[in-house]
Amino acid sequence: MSRSVAPVPASAIERFDAEADILVVGLGCAGAAAALEAAAAGASVLVLERASGPGGSSAQSGGELYLGGGTSVQEACGFEDDAESMFAYLRAALGPHADEEKLRLYCEGSVEHFGWFRALGVPFQETLFDAPTWMPLTTDGLMWLGENAWPYDQQARPVPRGHRPTAPGFAGGLLMERLVGAVRGAGVRIETDVRAAALVVEDGRVVGATARRFGADEAYRARRGVVLTTGGFVDDEAMLAAHAPVLLGHGKVSDGGDDGSGIRMAVALGAATRRMGSVQVALTALPAAAVRGVLVNAVGQRFINEDVYPGLFSSAAVKHQPGPWWVVVDEAGWESIPAGDLWGVRPRYAAATLAELESELGIPAGALEATVGVYNRHAAAGEDPLFHKSAEWLRPLEPPFAALDPRLGFASGRDATPQGTGAAGFTLGGLHTTVDGAVLDVSGSAIPGLFAAGRASAGIHGEGYISGTSLGDGTFFGRRAGRAAATGADRQP
Repeated sequence: MSRSVAPVPASAIERFDAEADILVVGLGCAGAAAALEAAAAGASVLVLERASGPGGSSAQSGGELYLGGGTSVQEACGFEDDAESMFAYLRAALGPHADEEKLRLYCEGSVEHFGWFRALGVPFQETLFDAPTWMPLTTDGLMWLGENAWPYDQQARPVPRGHRPTAPGFAGGLLMERLVGAVRGAGVRIETDVRAAALVVEDGRVVGATARRFGADEAYRARRGVVLTTGGFVDDEAMLAAHAPVLLGHGKVSDGGDDGSGIRMAVALGAATRRMGSVQVALTALPAAAVRGVLVNAVGQRFINEDVYPGLFSSAAVKHQPGPWWVVVDEAGWESIPAGDLWGVRPRYAAATLAELESELGIPAGALEATVGVYNRHAAAGEDPLFHKSAEWLRPLEPPFAALDPRLGFASGRDATPQGTGAAGFTLGGLHTTVDGAVLDVSGSAIPGLFAAGRASAGIHGEGYISGTSLGDGTFFGRRAGRAAATGADRQP
């Protein structure tokens, strides 16, 4: 068999090593959801996973699920929500150019989707973490993800929608443990250490995939359809250079296997792609410090309200502002941060005056003084006319001052040295699919037998991102893709 990703005619396959109604390629959250729904529809399901065990990048994630519309956790925490309010926030936060058709379906189905997780045994504690953070190091089941920050609080009723499985810190492992347990319980066959290589076609239809395992060629047949859930392409430098060069030189948020292989296999068959330049970027700036101080660029200027979802201030910094970027806070602000929200971070720079801090940071003389002077004047009146940070966090900054360097990372200590840019990201674009996961070709027609979900596809996102919308839309549209493949939806006239 060829090492090319070009599609392989079924007639060229001497023997298929196994076959099933549905072949799912990749066992992260989207693959698990697709396998479960296909099995529930009565199909036999075979999953190929390139690693030695399931989970992928999903298992290494924080585990947040962006869900709303009135879940039991929201209600228990005293919040009323509806699909329209959820849609209004996400359309703004995931935009511009969010996929409104997919997004509306996602919001309208969110309560049911939450119930699906609960039915699979995913636990959610009915308590709220009520402070800005990347991710609570607690077991709280609900968190804010920027809904209560300007301008989004003006566009939709502020309601927290970050749902977190009950685990202290990273909960992606727990989430995938429950999903994979359900997959095994449904009788789905899982083959690990199998790396899909190319799609198999017969009479214009995708009917399987070739693969490699421990240096040997294999082939797998799918009687009804193949679902690609192979992740994004942040680990492929050539694809980044071609489609999302903004991430070049930065860290990668992945398990190391997001190499775009599924996307390339489908494109070799004529599949269309969408939003390939859209990315998420995370800057290791401490949100609890940023809201109590100011986030500035390399020339000492603020550029956003620091109480937004951290991914949004990260994206604004890395995509549009000169780096390095700094969080500047005063002693009173620093001392007011709860110990559990410090994430092991200590200021690397401290100074009695802003002029001294400018010199240490390499900021032009007088620039940071001017920024803080304007900030203080308005903060004394409880206002932020430039960026509209909530009055809850506004107060004049007074000496002494400190600066946090995101390049040091979290839990780094004061004597650490900068490593990289302080930013890491992943890709959001991928194969162009229908709301039921059917992969479209460049003419807009569905490729028979081929489906995709998760980061291998272009989901609900436009140019923006909010935590929980990868696991959320990956599982939601993974379910739809698995069901459509199993029921032969792409065969309908």
